[in-house]
Order: sequence, then structure tokens, then C-alpha cells
Amino acid sequence: MSEIYRASTTAPVNIAVIKYWGKRDPKLNLPTNSSLSVTLSQADLRTHTTASCSSTYPKEDTLLLNGSPQDVSGARTQACFRELRALRKQLEDSNSSLSRLSELPLRIVSENNFPTAAGLASSAAGFAALVRAIANLYELPSSPTDLSRIARQGSGSACRSLFGGYVGWEQGSATDGSDSVAFQVAPASHWPNMRAVILVVSAAKKGVSSTTGMQTTVATSSLFAARANETVPRRMAEMQKAIQEKDFEAFGKVTMMDSNSFHATCLDTYPPIFYLNDVSRAAIKVVESINAAAGKIIAAYTFDAGPNAVVYYLEENEKEVAGLFKAAIGEKDGWKCERGEKVEANGANLEKIKEEAGVAVELLKDGVSRVILTGVGEGPVKTGETLIDEKGEPIL
Repeated sequence: MSEIYRASTTAPVNIAVIKYWGKRDPKLNLPTNSSLSVTLSQADLRTHTTASCSSTYPKEDTLLLNGSPQDVSGARTQACFRELRALRKQLEDSNSSLSRLSELPLRIVSENNFPTAAGLASSAAGFAALVRAIANLYELPSSPTDLSRIARQGSGSACRSLFGGYVGWEQGSATDGSDSVAFQVAPASHWPNMRAVILVVSAAKKGVSSTTGMQTTVATSSLFAARANETVPRRMAEMQKAIQEKDFEAFGKVTMMDSNSFHATCLDTYPPIFYLNDVSRAAIKVVESINAAAGKIIAAYTFDAGPNAVVYYLEENEKEVAGLFKAAIGEKDGWKCERGEKVEANGANLEKIKEEAGVAVELLKDGVSRVILTGVGEGPVKTGETLIDEKGEPIL
């Protein structure tokens, strides 16, 4: 019987604090601006992927995501397959003793432990896991930076999920995209007490996909060029300095301002794109009230292309940030995270914040379906836990 080759990995979600929005080359997923993100803990948010190949498989490559077959004929997925196979073929051509895995069909099984296509960076974790798992299967010597160039072609922000900690994505200038790669600004160990509470407003698939939204923004927004050419380069430098110096007030201010700037360009798009809703805006108001009560920035909101609020804070301020959100919105799924920590409700400033934030607290209580507690984490991890059995069949 022909051998079933398998390799598995897990890969993290990353949430940008300097947003990527707009493409200078849609085919290669080359961005119009650089970006920067925090890689989140895989204990709470991750994609688990097993890649396998065998001469016994049907000729077509296949992908099963959360138990559902996916179309892999699209240009993005094919670009990742093609580049990884080419790298494997180089190894095989230079060493005749290697099995010709590059010629075999791929069978990939993937699972997310969070909602897909709901503004929680599922494609970033998904393509990072897919590329890393196939690279492991092919035993490629490629570095995370090399693989980030490939993962970027699947999903732009996926390139950042190939690193842990605090990660930048260089815009680059080469037409072939060779210099548009991810780089680590600082490992998770540099600033390990960064935490986040994600308020899941809606787990439904978003109305306007990121790809469509970007194209429309680039074509119609008058604010877009100034953001890409002036605002983001300045903020990239400010953010890297804040991270190196572990300056949360600077980190928080730039994070919130860049989120506002990104969504302003969406609103300036024609027709306008509304990723935020009333519950999202209520979260912003509550964060502003938390910071006002503290007399400084101890919480920072950011929103990707969806309504879910990601609120960053430092572990030492958990009571004042996550604790207050718990007092405001009550018991929801997710308050006890995978690491076994539990946030206690802190109603000390709740009445004051209710006075300042008005109906925002009630909107949050009714509109948040669940929470995810997480923090800064590591990049992809090779795992022996497989999603495909010895016969090449998915383990569901």
C-alpha cells in the first residue's frame, strides 16, 4: 500500500493595530501600506491544519474546513500550492533519494476554534496554517519570512500569523512582491502582559468582504491616499517605538486612532461600507469612559472589517478593563478562558461609566453574544495531533 504522508500545525490569529487596507496589486496581494499586528494566543484562537499527500488520493487537491469541503480552485489557494510545490521540487531535483511529494495530490483538513468570516481574522490563521503545514509536509527549510511571502498571496494578513508576538508587514516596492514580507517587531516574551478581550457582536458572515471592500475604497475614497501615504508610515514608526519601550499609553492611542482612520476611509467609500454597528460604537464609548475614570489610557479598542471589538489592555489592569466589561454585560460564554484564568466582575466604576456612556452599557449588554479572553502569543506550532488518519481519511 502506498504511503500516506502527513504533517500538522496550528497557527494563530493576529489582530492589527495598524490596519492593512487596499492593494497595489490584487493578484499578488500587495498592500498599499505597511501594517502591524499583535499575534494572539493559540490557547484561545487558532486554526489546526493537517496537510497530507499520497499517490492513492484522487488527482484533485482537496480542503475540508470545519467539516465542509472548500473550493481550492481559486487563484489565491492555487498560488500557495504552486509555490510550495516548486520549493519541494527544488529539493527533490537536488536530492534524488527524496520521495516525489511535489507530484502527489494534497488532502488538507482544517479546523477553527472560532467563527469563520466574522471579522476575527479567520483567513489569516487559515492560510498561515495551510502554508506552514504543507511546508512541514514537504520538509522545506524555508524561514517564516520566506513563507510569509507565500502566505500573503493566500490572504494578506496571513503573512503576519507566521510569527508570534508583535509583527509588521512591510509594504514593499518590488513589482513581484519579493520584498512584501512579514517581520517580527518583538517576540511575545518582550511584552508578555499584553491582553485582549474580544467582544463578539456578531458571529454572522460579514456583508461586504474585505477583498471587495478594499477594491471599492481604493477606487472611490478621497481619504484613502492620505492614509496610505502619510498617516500609516508615521504611525508605523510610532507603534514600533511604543512596543519597544512597552509604552501602553502610546500603543493605545495609536491603536485607537488608526482604527478610527481605517473605518473613516470605509465610510468615505462610495457606496459607504459600514463594518461597525451600534454595539461597536457602544464599546468605543465604554472604553473612553474606562480611560477617563483611570485618568490615562489603560484600554484600547480596535475593529477589523467587522463589528467585533478587540480591546487591548495590560494584565495589571484586567480588573479595571475586562472586569468592568464583565460587570457591564454580565455572564456570557467565554469569560473563563482556556488557560483557566477567570475575570471577576468589577462594578466599582460602573455607575459612573453608566452616567458618562449613557445607553451604551445597555446596548453592549444586549448586543454582545460572547467574549473571548486572550493575550499575546506565539507563532505556528508543529503538532503530532492529526486531523487525517493512517488511511488518509479525515478524523471528524
